[in-house]
Order: sequence, then structure tokens, then C-alpha cells
Amino acid sequence: MENKVILDRDEILEESLEKIFQWLDEKMYFKAKNELLKFNEADIAEMFEELLEEQDFLQQAIVVYRLLPKAVSVEVFAYLPSDDQLKIVDGITDAELSYIVQELDFDDKIDILEELPANLVDKILVETPKAERKLINTFLNYPDDCAGSIMTPDYISLQKDWTVAQAMSHIKKEGMDTETIYTCYVKDTGRKLIGIVSLRTLVVTDDDVKIKEIMHADYVCVNVDDDQEEVSEAFKKYGFIAMPVVDKEHRLVGIITVDDILDVIEDENTEDIERMAGIVDLEQSDEEYLDKSVLKHAKNRLPWLLFMMFMAMITGAILRTFEDMLSAVIVLVSYLPMLMGTGGNTGAQASTLMIRGLALDEVELEDAGKVLWKEFRIALCVGVALSAVNFLKILIIDQESVSIAFTVCLSMIFIVIFAKMIGGLVPLIAKKFGADPALMANPVIASSTDMISVLVYFLMASLILGI
Repeated sequence: MENKVILDRDEILEESLEKIFQWLDEKMYFKAKNELLKFNEADIAEMFEELLEEQDFLQQAIVVYRLLPKAVSVEVFAYLPSDDQLKIVDGITDAELSYIVQELDFDDKIDILEELPANLVDKILVETPKAERKLINTFLNYPDDCAGSIMTPDYISLQKDWTVAQAMSHIKKEGMDTETIYTCYVKDTGRKLIGIVSLRTLVVTDDDVKIKEIMHADYVCVNVDDDQEEVSEAFKKYGFIAMPVVDKEHRLVGIITVDDILDVIEDENTEDIERMAGIVDLEQSDEEYLDKSVLKHAKNRLPWLLFMMFMAMITGAILRTFEDMLSAVIVLVSYLPMLMGTGGNTGAQASTLMIRGLALDEVELEDAGKVLWKEFRIALCVGVALSAVNFLKILIIDQESVSIAFTVCLSMIFIVIFAKMIGGLVPLIAKKFGADPALMANPVIASSTDMISVLVYFLMASLILGI
């Protein structure tokens, strides 16, 4: 039933979008605005992504955006991806932009200011109160991949000597302007974090109880300089909806909420997938696929393709060395693609599991010996099973000799063993030398298993067939 509701909602959004496109074409902007206002801000933002993508309707879409109520326009702006936000920025006045930025949550405000041209940022900061301007400049100076760049200073802080009644009064007063009220942070003199207390605890505790009596001092926090990926691992491990961020003196400087971590996880997963495919973005650009130029795509993919081509040249040289053998027993050639493919696939299986194990801290560098022994046993089981199937196929279906079947199947066992062990070790070796396992594992394994498959196959043929 839930899936049906979601599908129905998607259909409703699609139908409304068609109406809006028609009204934009007819310049009936108020009808388009009223249709949009039937939905929540997230859905409106989703429809604006479609509207802003159509160059012919770009200006009309911005007109409709400017007609939205101010509170709605701010929320919609926060949901839009950065490239669509910049399209909106280009079509509205400086005063409208200044209002939007001032009304955004602090972390969203930092994100958009990082994307805007310097002259616009200066105009906005001029209109910003001095204390907030100083805070914004501090946040803008954090490196892009550290905890400080995704935290927000909008949190509920309490004093340890307050009573629960005082704390609840403070939450009611400040709660609407903070990122979350479900976890409150207790600070000592000098803004040092000394504990946390949940809203649930406050609600069920008597009014005259002191905060220091109910706070938890065994909290988990991250440092402002910690890498975003490490922070996301902490969120996954502990299941928090928010986490405090402290500086080197253990002063509370902000909090990170789970919605920002979801964005980090998505970015990290995208990066890992691209790296595993050998797509190296040397500039670490946030551009989407269709927005990147052809030359940039080519530059990102070229390095590992050159490496794999070089490895393929070595494989070709090995083949040329065994030309006479291929000429004498031409049937050997027909089984070579299967052996090379099987080697690559088994190696990729092992490396994928190993990269995941390293990412989740399930495997450490000192586990290399255990990895080798485990992958050897797995490879032996897999190799024997695959070889048994192939042995019957070569004898019964292909009707080749027992010696040919034995050559192919014994080669497969050794190839699978080598591929599994290489797939298990390459990510660990990469980690050992400070390289990214996701970046180098698959290209290295694909190339090396091809080379090993050819070498093992022809050495087996030499020994068994006596060629």
C-alpha cells in the first residue's frame, strides 16, 4: 500500500508539472504559482528542478519562483541543488537574495555563500550583523572536507547549574531558531562541553532538578578538523541524529545533524563508485554528469585507461611468446576469453568485499595473513566447482580430448586462486602505502589477472600437452 501511495504521488506531481509547463508557455504565472503551492516545499523544489532544466522556460520559472510566499521560497531554495540555486540567484534581485540567505539555516547559508561569486557574498555580508558576519567568515575558512565545513552553530546550550524549569523555558525561547531541540548541550565556563541531555529526559524530570544531575558526561563528539567521512562513520556507528563538534580546547563550536551527514555519505559513495571504475576526478568537481565538458570527462578517465592499456601490451607480449603453441593447438585460443573473464570476475569479487571491509573497519592491515588464507580456501572451493562444470562441458559438448579439458580446468583452478588472492591483497597494499583502495583496486586487478591468466594457461599447456 505504501509503494502505491508513493507511485500515486509521483503521478500527481507529473500531472501538475505538465499543467505548469502549459501555463508558463501561456504566461499564466499566478496559476502556475497556485498549482505549486498545493505541495510541500520538497516537492516544489523537485518540480523546480524540472522547470529550471528547460532553457526555454528558465525565465518564466524564475518569475514564478519570485511570486512564491517568502517563507516558502526560502525553504524551496534550501532544497534545490547548488547549480539550480545559482540559476535562481542570477534571476532575482540582490535584495531578494539577501533576504533568502538571511533566512536560511546557518549550515545551508554557508553552503550557498561558498558557491556565490565574491562580489555577491560581500554585498550580503554588508547587510549581516557584525557578530554573525564574523561567524560566517570563520565557517567559510574551514576546509571543504572537514567537520567544521558542515556543522551549524544553531543548537540548544544549557548551563549545568540551571534547573529543568529554566532549561525548558530556554528551549521554548530559542528552540525555533535552532537546528534541533532533541539533544541539548551542557557547557561549562569557557564554552567547554561537559555533557549532553535529551529533551525526553527534561520532559519527564521534575522542574527543580539541576541539569548537572541528569546530564550524560560520557558523550561522543568529533573534532572540528576531523574528516567528513570519519564523522559519517561515527553517525552510522552510534545512530545519532546530531553530534557535537569541539575544537582543540574542547570548546563547543557547533553541531552536525544527520541530514548533512546523508549528503556527505551520498557524495562519498559517488566518489567511491567513480574511483572503482577508474574515473579519476583530478579537480574533485561537484558538477553533474551532463554539466561536465567532454574534455573534462576524457581527462578524468584517461589515466587508468592508459595504465590498463600498458598492462594489456604486456599480456599481448606474452601471447606473442606462445604463438607457436597457439598455432599447434588452435583450440586453446577458444578457452582463453573464458579464463581471463573468470579471473577478472573472481578478483573483482574479492576486492569489492575487501574495500567494503576496510571502509567499515571490519578488516585491518595486520589481517593480511588471515585474508590470504581465507581467500585461498574460498578460491579452492570456487575453482574446483567451476573446473568440474567446465571439464564435463569440454568433454561432452565440445568433444575435446581429456588432455585439453585437464589443461583448461587445472589452469582455471590456479587462475581463480591467484585472482582471489590478488583481489584480497591489492586493497590492503593500497591502504598500507596511503593510496585509495577504491581508486586503484579494480583497474589493477583487471589488468593483472588478464596477464596472469594468459601466463598460467600457456605454462599449463606446455607442461600437460608437451608443446
